[in-house]
Amino acid sequence: MIQLQDIRKIYKVGVDRIHALDGVSLKIERNEYVAVMGASGSGKSTLMNVLGCLDRPTSGVYSLDGRPVSRMGSTALARIRNERIGFVFQSSELLPRLSAMRNVALPLIYARQGWWGWRQKAAAALDRVGLGGRKKHRPNQLSGGERQRTAIARALILQPSILLADEPTGNLDSRNSEGILALFEELHREGQTIIMVTHEPDVARHAQRIIRMKDGHVLSDLPRALDPVSHALPEDAPEGRP
Repeated sequence: MIQLQDIRKIYKVGVDRIHALDGVSLKIERNEYVAVMGASGSGKSTLMNVLGCLDRPTSGVYSLDGRPVSRMGSTALARIRNERIGFVFQSSELLPRLSAMRNVALPLIYARQGWWGWRQKAAAALDRVGLGGRKKHRPNQLSGGERQRTAIARALILQPSILLADEPTGNLDSRNSEGILALFEELHREGQTIIMVTHEPDVARHAQRIIRMKDGHVLSDLPRALDPVSHALPEDAPEGRP
């Protein structure tokens, strides 16, 4: 599904050149569940922005289903962001005056299929994340975990090929975090491709594959069972264990 070939992203800060991504090459197949890890400044967020077509690489080739995304114009990229990629951020980014259903339906405004049938589509997306009984609630009437589930429903309403999650449990307590991760595992079992950025090993170990980054490079790319840090964490590891 995704192929990156020698992707580089260079930012100019005054006379300095910051190599946020420095020759990243990788493949992600359909229905994989991948965690991207790394310290601040490792390049993981820049990689997420490139994968989500939010930023263009300085050089290299990004192909999505065989199409060279890195060469597309702004209109084509916007269409891919809207219809092919669902985004979940650390903060749910819900509009406070809108109900859960109307928040979930927002991507339909920019979709080619239009606003037609929005109630049915939004209700189905909320049912999918276990919030069928919260359709008319506003964000301030929802718990933190419910707000994040609503954000996930919004990301899924157009049935995207890829779900990109940037620190999706960063603002949640341990109970709500486990609920969101359990939902991701359920979506993955249903066939959803998921790419999740996190700095937490106990979150990353829910994925099937763990990519570790450092200084703009891929440091390691291993199945969870072979990743040394994640493999060392038992399922019942106490909270806060390194």
